Amino acid sequence: MTNRQHLDVVELSKLTCDEFDERVRPAPEQVGFEAVMQKAMSRRDFFKGSAMLLGSGLFAQSAFASSQPAGEKSSVDLGFVPIEANTNDTVSLPKGYRWKPLVSWGDALWSGGEWFNPKTLTTAKSQGYAFGDNNDGMESFVHQGKQLLAINNEYINFASFYANRKDHLPAGMDDVLKAQKAVGVTVVEVAETKEGWQVVQDSPFNRKITAQTPIEITGPARGHKLMQTKADPRGIQSLGTWANCGSGKTPWGTYLTCEENFNTFYSCSDESMEISSELKRYGVGYKDRGYAWGQFDERFDVAKEPNEPNRSGYVVEIDPSNPNAKPKKRTALGRFKHENAEVTISKNGHVVIYLGDDERGEFLYRYVSNNVYRPGAGGDAMDDLMENGTLSVAKFHEDGSGQWLLLTPETTGMALAEICIHTRQAASKVGATTMDRPEWVAVNPHKAEAYCALTNNKHRGIKPNKGGDAQPVGGPNPREANQYGQIVRWIPENNDHGSESFHWNLFVMAGNPLKHRGLKAGSQNVHSGNLFNSPDGLSFDTQGRLWIQTDGKYSNTGDFEGMGNNQMLVADTQSGEIQRFMVGPKECEITGLTWSEDKKTMFVGIQHPGEKGTSNFPYGDIARSTVIAVWREDGKVLG
Repeated sequence: MTNRQHLDVVELSKLTCDEFDERVRPAPEQVGFEAVMQKAMSRRDFFKGSAMLLGSGLFAQSAFASSQPAGEKSSVDLGFVPIEANTNDTVSLPKGYRWKPLVSWGDALWSGGEWFNPKTLTTAKSQGYAFGDNNDGMESFVHQGKQLLAINNEYINFASFYANRKDHLPAGMDDVLKAQKAVGVTVVEVAETKEGWQVVQDSPFNRKITAQTPIEITGPARGHKLMQTKADPRGIQSLGTWANCGSGKTPWGTYLTCEENFNTFYSCSDESMEISSELKRYGVGYKDRGYAWGQFDERFDVAKEPNEPNRSGYVVEIDPSNPNAKPKKRTALGRFKHENAEVTISKNGHVVIYLGDDERGEFLYRYVSNNVYRPGAGGDAMDDLMENGTLSVAKFHEDGSGQWLLLTPETTGMALAEICIHTRQAASKVGATTMDRPEWVAVNPHKAEAYCALTNNKHRGIKPNKGGDAQPVGGPNPREANQYGQIVRWIPENNDHGSESFHWNLFVMAGNPLKHRGLKAGSQNVHSGNLFNSPDGLSFDTQGRLWIQTDGKYSNTGDFEGMGNNQMLVADTQSGEIQRFMVGPKECEITGLTWSEDKKTMFVGIQHPGEKGTSNFPYGDIARSTVIAVWREDGKVLG
């Protein structure tokens, strides 16, 4: 590798996954239609239209009701006073709440592992016994009286992970294996002690599913020629999972982990090779993000294994209660950059799963099982629910209506297996609505409605998506060059998540009324006391409150003045009130949220603190991604 090439790799490793995609595979400059729709809506007119939608009887009150600034109590009653934004290198909570680290990157899960050393870090051997890096989505389970957490480990924070390397890059095979053992999923037993919640070392339920773990391929794409490789000529078993972003939980007690930015791990050693348009649509190119996996593991070199990327980008089902159960890739749920998998049940008992594709101008999907869920049925019945169903994609209309467009051989002209492998292309064929990066979806446990975080999209109204689909301004994406994001809400027809149509409105548009007027100021439930940008994670608690986690700009200057570090807020979906509950440390993302069985403890993910090198969270030395436990000092329920 030349010095110039080395510098290029160093630069790529410092980019976020989103920035990496922009660098190696920018969207086309020209939109494939005569003129991009330019909506000349004023802020007042926008909310007037939204109020008309809200006045249909589906909501008790306007979602745009004004809320109180920080320092004053609101009707979102958690018993706390909202906190101010800040740029401190710690976790900030309201008075009366406390937190402590539960598990951090490098913590040994078995007594045979090594205690983490902030100077020497981990090796491939020690990482095999330790908690992975960049924890993201997670869910809690109770089995045989044990509290289990299933936690995603999405990717690595180069600034910390290779801090013992001057360039913060892998230096050889051991470094590559170390990273492969630091991604995937960690299942761990935790218990409450006199010292608070702690990991139970050597629990029989502790488990790591990494980039080296055998995983069964199921569903329509199983065995298809596009899934076949030299190592797996039958196309029925992949090796490993990585880029695990959001999560989900099934009614039968299994964990759904979602593969997102898988493309950043692949490279191509033959620069003369023409990479297929299908792979390009998913961001696979000649360079990876600095992992160097393709140099030591030919699975990640598309010149040697051009079909391997077709085996990434799925939802993987894991049984946390059975450490011997083989994980399963559920191809029936489609292949794209999965954010999370929100599971609910339709009125007639079918399993419904909402799925977002986190990239600019991509789509929002829904899966509905062919057969109905029957509690207590055997494993074969559960497999059937996840292997046989219909995938569809959302179409949002300007009048507040919407429909789910079926992705079938009849509607797309593609074979069913091809739809499951090239899902983005199938969605483009049926004319789905391009969205502002659909991330987490959350379903209200008390009423038939769902919410999706549309985190941001600087190409809205300017460029098409990577497939050439236009991104006009309008509908649930009302702002050009959207830098703040919004949350869209939809109510299925007849209050049935299995219905083919729905009604939608915007619950909130993030913005900055301190810096802007009009649409960039945000909706009326955004004010000086709760400023935020780039909503990402969404979760409902059992009381019906919506928790909003952010992954956005933390400069606290310019258009983002007053927003501080990334944060977690809570919303009353009836009144539209939103208040700030938590602020994370420097350069982190707040992501992943679940609760203990008694709902007295909240587990929250702090991902990539110090991704640019300025944090020493949580222990005052090297920055480490961490799951924290949060509780009320008075011991009351908070979820």
